[in-house]
Amino acid sequence: MPKQRPASPRGRLWRLGTPLVVIACGGLFVVSANNSQGTDLRPGRYTDLASLVQDEADGYDDLRGRVAALDAQVNMLSTAVSDRDVNRYQRKIEQLRDPAGLVERRGPGVTIVLTDAPEDVINSTTGDVNPLLVHQQDIQAVVNALWKGGATAVTIQGQRIVSTTGIKCFGSSVQLQGVPFPPPYVIQAVGDQVALQAAVDADQYVAAYREDAEDPDISVGWDMQVDGDVKAPAYDGLTDLSYATPLRAKSE
Repeated sequence: MPKQRPASPRGRLWRLGTPLVVIACGGLFVVSANNSQGTDLRPGRYTDLASLVQDEADGYDDLRGRVAALDAQVNMLSTAVSDRDVNRYQRKIEQLRDPAGLVERRGPGVTIVLTDAPEDVINSTTGDVNPLLVHQQDIQAVVNALWKGGATAVTIQGQRIVSTTGIKCFGSSVQLQGVPFPPPYVIQAVGDQVALQAAVDADQYVAAYREDAEDPDISVGWDMQVDGDVKAPAYDGLTDLSYATPLRAKSE
């Protein structure tokens, strides 16, 4: 009868180590489950766009509050200076505050709401999904039409639109002045209601969007209502301008 091969030290270590590793892993799973209490142990990871958008908006509100406080300090210090040149510039600033959007406007106007197509339409499409979503150019077209109609103030999501306002797509949301906002997009304008509606109706881009809204295969949201009391708050964001400068050619 052949002799059995003696077990090697490596084999003995494997037989002893495997149960210990399994027991240790099981203990770690138990500790993790107990500590998490059903929550994510990695709180820095965002699992949905709504949480990310809300977090970005909260951060922007905090920064905007700090900017408003600093602006108030600057204005207080400026008014305390008794200087002819400073006073002259302050008078010019006050004259330009309203046309620059730094003064609240309130009065009759219109309210327009743009929304993505219903979820069932989006989920059932087999082609390009972009026509079913609201994009920056859709919002810009509506805003431009309202300006053409003589609007004295325009807001998007309650934010005052000024000459430096930037609107761009941010994933499945739209970024306004650096802050992402999800749909629906509420656009309001203060001005003559008849003139505003006529300008919107005459805009070719907006007309194409409204045709898509009536198409059951696209069904993007569109709603326009006259509003007897539209409030456009004063713009309270940054007013500094950032611009590019040409590089100077190197002298040979």
